[in-house]
Amino acid sequence: MINWGIIGCGDVTEVKSGPAFNKVTGSRLVAVMRRDAVKAEDYARRHQVPKWYNDADELMNDPEINAIYIATPPAFHLSYAIAALKKGLHVYVEKPVTLNATEAVELAKAVKESSARLVVAHYRRAVPLFLRIKELIDTGIIGEIRTVQIRMWQSAHPALIADTENNWRLQPGLSGGGYFHDLAPHQVDLLLFYFGKPEKYQGYALNQSGLSQADDHVCGQIVFRNHVVVNGSWCFSVGEGQQEDLCEIIGTAGSIKFAFFGKYVTWKTTEEEITETFVHPQHIEQPMISQAVNYFNALQDNPCSIEEATGTMEIMDGFIK
Repeated sequence: MINWGIIGCGDVTEVKSGPAFNKVTGSRLVAVMRRDAVKAEDYARRHQVPKWYNDADELMNDPEINAIYIATPPAFHLSYAIAALKKGLHVYVEKPVTLNATEAVELAKAVKESSARLVVAHYRRAVPLFLRIKELIDTGIIGEIRTVQIRMWQSAHPALIADTENNWRLQPGLSGGGYFHDLAPHQVDLLLFYFGKPEKYQGYALNQSGLSQADDHVCGQIVFRNHVVVNGSWCFSVGEGQQEDLCEIIGTAGSIKFAFFGKYVTWKTTEEEITETFVHPQHIEQPMISQAVNYFNALQDNPCSIEEATGTMEIMDGFIK
């Protein structure tokens, strides 16, 4: 039985992940931690979690716990993950895995030195819609893939982002950047999941609007070893009517279109155009959590390793630098 403790029971744990820990076979949520004791107790009461803490060390020293889910802002991922690994606790850590690639490399070293295991929460790898897209790519239904075009354009107050009392996502010291650092890990990770190793990448970032300390416009290019070329544009200060979430995969025999934060995939060939819609799991991280539990119990391979997540961080760092 994997007995979980959550460090950082904020918004992402309310529906996306938290309840899933009690719904996965061989998994149980034992305790939660938040530095605000009142909020920690409130979360435990509402979600029927037996124990709560306002100190991470106390939670990790709970003898009943053998796995930790880290759902804090990214600035704290590295320290909490290393502390858990040193105690022999398995780790499931939210994305982005760390503030930057340098920290990710440090975490990878700690994983190698520990007897415990670590999974990164790039959960779209386990969601049926995105597995279907991978199947379409792998079967070659649109021929040889030539280019991928990504447009993630949102207003200064994106509906995709949860409202919080203190918008840490726009504080680079806590998040690593701005909304790009919150949303792009999903997209870059899926590109690696779909197309393999990158050959080279480059990009630039700037603060166009001046509404916060964070960059709000990022452009990036990736050339994969299989010669797939990706062009990505992330802008978080467009008008409400110009918002877009679109990925277009163009091949020699057709195209695939989908939204990273949507529920559909459309593919078009010379013979047909088909759209499939999906209903995401109620707790969208549940399939990934199930795979993490299996991996911790040596029943399957790691669904997303620290080495894979380091690749995502290296590309993101390459874009913003």
